[in-house]
Amino acid sequence: MTSLADRLATVRARLRPGVTLVAVSKTQPSSAIREAYQAGQRDFGENYAQEWRDKASELADLPDLVWHFIGGLQTNKVKYLVPAPRPAAVAAPAVRWVHTVDRLALAEELSRRSAARGGTTRVLLEVNVGQEASKAGCAPGEVARLAEAVMRLPGLELRGLMCIPPAEDDPRPHFARLRELRDALGLALADLSMGMSGDYPAAMEEGATLVRVGTAIFGARPRD
Repeated sequence: MTSLADRLATVRARLRPGVTLVAVSKTQPSSAIREAYQAGQRDFGENYAQEWRDKASELADLPDLVWHFIGGLQTNKVKYLVPAPRPAAVAAPAVRWVHTVDRLALAEELSRRSAARGGTTRVLLEVNVGQEASKAGCAPGEVARLAEAVMRLPGLELRGLMCIPPAEDDPRPHFARLRELRDALGLALADLSMGMSGDYPAAMEEGATLVRVGTAIFGARPRD
């Protein structure tokens, strides 16, 4: 049986230059994140705001750990990801990236809280490339308007776009579509967050700069 460090090394060996590996650690114990950190991984992705808050507190001793929030986000949960400012000695951690901004109200709340802390949150616009009724993300036709609005907000740095293709489809056309949408904005946005354990090589071929890989690193998620 391969170790977590071995599985992580296998994934990292397949990365293209300039691609950041986000190790998706949702539902995994903090001990597994520590193990991956000890093997050299620094970027981790979480899907649930309160779970992230608890893990961030448990792992606050790890320097240069970068947290990415990659799950659907309700506006009233932003307070967990970007807590109110406190004295420096007891400052609560905050996420560095939010990949799932899909509406202006969410961006405005992230902006308000980030600006209050005197920091900057890097954000990506989640696009529903497959236009699935059951899936979050702004419609492709709304991307330009949302991007322009988000770029005007203090405390945020718009970095690019994110997508999760329909599970039953060939993901490559959806990855290509996300790249086209990003390029059509004409805003020189650097990043595309796309690709997971089963399809991240194809995503990189289509221009991904952030790949979100969980199972290939941590193994199957613990059952409830």
